[in-house]
Amino acid sequence: MLATPTEQVKLLEETECGILPFSSKLDVSGHAPLRSSGIDILQINIGYTCNLRCRHCHVDAGPERREMMTRQNMEYCLNALDKSSIKTVDITGGTPEINPEFYWLIENIRSKVPDAEILVRSNLTLLEGNNRYSHIPEFLKQHRVTIIASLPCTTREKVDTIRGEGVFDRSINALKLLNSIGYSQGKNGLDLNLVYNPEGPFLPEDQQHLEHEFRKFLLDNYGIFFSHLYTITNMPINRFLNNLLENGQFCEYMALLEKNFNSEAVRNLMCRSTVSVGWDGTLYDCDFNQMLHLPVAKDAPQHISEFNEETLKKRLVASGQHCYGCTAGAGSSCQGSLV
Repeated sequence: MLATPTEQVKLLEETECGILPFSSKLDVSGHAPLRSSGIDILQINIGYTCNLRCRHCHVDAGPERREMMTRQNMEYCLNALDKSSIKTVDITGGTPEINPEFYWLIENIRSKVPDAEILVRSNLTLLEGNNRYSHIPEFLKQHRVTIIASLPCTTREKVDTIRGEGVFDRSINALKLLNSIGYSQGKNGLDLNLVYNPEGPFLPEDQQHLEHEFRKFLLDNYGIFFSHLYTITNMPINRFLNNLLENGQFCEYMALLEKNFNSEAVRNLMCRSTVSVGWDGTLYDCDFNQMLHLPVAKDAPQHISEFNEETLKKRLVASGQHCYGCTAGAGSSCQGSLV
């Protein structure tokens, strides 16, 4: 059974693995205190409900989750965009397409900030069939939405083991459909990006190398094109943390992350240029802090209804042992590697 967010933070901070506290690592590397460098991205988690239940999910999303952002909190997000310089909106979940206000939110972002870059993180499986979501691909195309799609590897067996039976084939069908309506086809501005997660307790391979491998495999075997591949390190929280503990690999994985700490990655950490909005409007430094219930610093606005760009731009960033996941190797963020 998964520990609560509070219990996870305590476990990460107090378990004796011989790991230097992340705050001390920042101090030694000359990056303390960790502060925001501005706000380029407003990331909005519009709900933890998901039609899948992936083994490595840091959100612990699934069909049984009922947390869902209301239109009221979405309006607060729109107000924040209206009075700020933010030009990138990253919509995530769960499965964001499940929220009935998903369409309203995108339409209003595009209306209020016509030149905004709108990102939607999709697991692809709602997009490929004749179901009540079958209109979504054309809707996303109409509103010039960039799709960031999860595809943890190119092997059917591995994908289905991680994500559920039949998910690989459904993902392939969705990618073909998106290509057929113009995604990743020339210079039309419709980007379709893929996200890779390692299937075990190790760091992702070089992003550029993996992108080349994915591109060749998908084109040669399925005729599929995509724009970019992002590699993301599995964070030691929620389900992946549970797997590490069950397999006796927690300390080994944390030691791997600490050993591969990259000082250069700290400069580009997403928490320094992003504000993450929880489904209930609570503000966080990143999506991972959101899952551990670690809100922004107390002297900064705590809820999206109180959004103040200038104050948030100057805030200290909350950190913990899980942050080793974003600073290991080439670094990791929702936009892929950092160095």
